[in-house]
Amino acid sequence: MATTPPGPVSVSRNEPSNRPRAEVERLRDEATRQKDLAHRRAEFWVKADIALGFPAALLAGVSGAAGLASAAARVPAALVAAGFAAGAGFLRSDSRRLANKRARQAWAFVEARARMKLAKERVLPEDLGEVLESRQAALAAYEGEESPPGTAPALPG
Repeated sequence: MATTPPGPVSVSRNEPSNRPRAEVERLRDEATRQKDLAHRRAEFWVKADIALGFPAALLAGVSGAAGLASAAARVPAALVAAGFAAGAGFLRSDSRRLANKRARQAWAFVEARARMKLAKERVLPEDLGEVLESRQAALAAYEGEESPPGTAPALPG
């Protein structure tokens, strides 16, 4: 008669005791993806802010200098500078950059909290609830809302 050797027992992810762990793993993976996405978006908005802001400032200086030199060059330079400034204002790239930095930090907090819960031998439904609360704070970070106490830390400066 054959017997199975003692060792780790394979447990299905669908067993009630493992559902919280599986969900925390899913939330950890989501947090990792969202953190990376927020990082890439923050980098994009930094570049957009520079791409629109620097030419606007440069052309504003050129239009001021051209205004002293000749009236014909003053108007086109001022119009182009105003166009860049209006584009930068319309896109609000500086506030979008800050929102994505806040979101990146909040998603990193969700990921860290999930990793801490997964390090435990057994993940309880209460642990899942804490990670879900952190996720809600991370979703709110895009809107610039303050996170509830005990969730993600605030972004300095």
